[in-house]
Formats: sequence, structure tokens, C-alpha cells
Amino acid sequence: MQKNIREIEATGVQLVGISYDAPATSAAAVAKLGLTFPLLSDPGSKVIDAYGIRNAEAKGKSAGVPHPVVFLVDRQGVIRVKLAREGYRDRPETAEIIAGVKRMP
Repeated sequence: MQKNIREIEATGVQLVGISYDAPATSAAAVAKLGLTFPLLSDPGSKVIDAYGIRNAEAKGKSAGVPHPVVFLVDRQGVIRVKLAREGYRDRPETAEIIAGVKRMP
């Protein structure tokens, strides 16, 4: 998403990532990948579980990892669009995110 951040932000959306990694690991990922959007940490997967997106098949070091999901949330905090995938390598594409933004009321 970082490579298309300008296109996403041009729709008026603020991108925020959430990772199951510890804060130090997330901070290292931000630095390594040059991310310009916030990457929040959910090391206990409490938020991930609250939204029901934990990948139950992930075991060992990957336990707690979520399925790739993009939630489009309005200014009142209501989820208006959910773009979900099963496999961790498959992510919602920028065009799909922008189309989702355009569908929002």
C-alpha cells in the first residue's frame, strides 16, 4: 500500500495499519519499509480477535496473525466496507480500496 499511498490519500482516506507484532517489531518494519502511515501494534491480538479476523490456522510464531483485511471506516467510526482475503500473500489492491471508498455513503 505504501507505493500507492498518494493515490489512496487522494480519496480523503487516512491509511492506518495494525499488526500483531510487538511495538519494536512494528517500528523496525516502518523503518525498513519506509512506511509513511502509522503502523499500530496489537501483540495480544485483542483487536484482531474483536473484529473476528484471526487466522486460526496460523500456529507457532505466526499464532495471532490476522487474515489480510482492509476496513473502510467513516468519520463516526462505523465500518462501511470490509475487503478481506484468506491467504496472507493476497492483499486488497489499491483500485479495490478506492472503489470501496467511492461506495461509502
